Amino acid sequence: MNHFLFFGSCVGIGAVSGFLGGLLGIGGGVVIVPALIVLFDLAGLFDTHASTAVAVATSLACIVFTSLSAALTQIRADMVDWPVVRRWAAFLILGSFLSGSFAALLPTLAFRGFIGAFLLFVAFVMLTSWKPSAHRHQPGPGLSALLGTGGGLVSGIAGIGGGNVIVPTLIYFNTPVHRATATSSTLGVPIALAGALGYIVSGFGTEPAPWMLGWVYLPAFVAIMSASMLMAPLGVKVAHRVAPLPLRRTFGVLLVFVSIRMLYSAVTA
Repeated sequence: MNHFLFFGSCVGIGAVSGFLGGLLGIGGGVVIVPALIVLFDLAGLFDTHASTAVAVATSLACIVFTSLSAALTQIRADMVDWPVVRRWAAFLILGSFLSGSFAALLPTLAFRGFIGAFLLFVAFVMLTSWKPSAHRHQPGPGLSALLGTGGGLVSGIAGIGGGNVIVPTLIYFNTPVHRATATSSTLGVPIALAGALGYIVSGFGTEPAPWMLGWVYLPAFVAIMSASMLMAPLGVKVAHRVAPLPLRRTFGVLLVFVSIRMLYSAVTA
């Protein structure tokens, strides 16, 4: 694969992830990670395990910047549940930072299998209209620490900003959906930053290709981030004009096929 085609593919990945992120309120990582894994495999840039780690790390680095504008908008709108942020932030950041070292220890089957299983979970959330039990309330400090650390770890391994973990968790504890989304957006920036730093530190000095910062592949990062930031506002505008439920379910069906493909690649790697 020549450099022009590779860069163009990354721009396309960024455009799609940014548009869908703005349209459906999802983290771009559920698009970026599987797409980059396929692209890296086709280009033959890295071995199987390295391509997964580089895709995840590059996704997290992109999400730092693409999530920032959404977070600032939610903060200005006073939609953020700040007690949840104060209770969860440190543990989410800790878990996300540790994910880089943890992922390096995983065999390819477990690494890709985990991502595939997580995408299947996201598809389930997209395809259903699950409602929480009305009696649940926000967890106490101990459970918050456990959920935060685990959520950060999952977010870092899967290469997402945390929205697909945090939003369902907060809704489970009866946080209103708009507040859950706003709080997740605010927490997503430090989660992605900590995760990206974790992968940079764990991969420093062992970079498998030129133009890398730890496990972050800089050419893909620049192309995806630029296109995503341009397309996200368009996705938000379209979201205000179309019914979201059919779109969420269509994307959920697509994610089912993506997750199956990812699980298959894990088994055959």
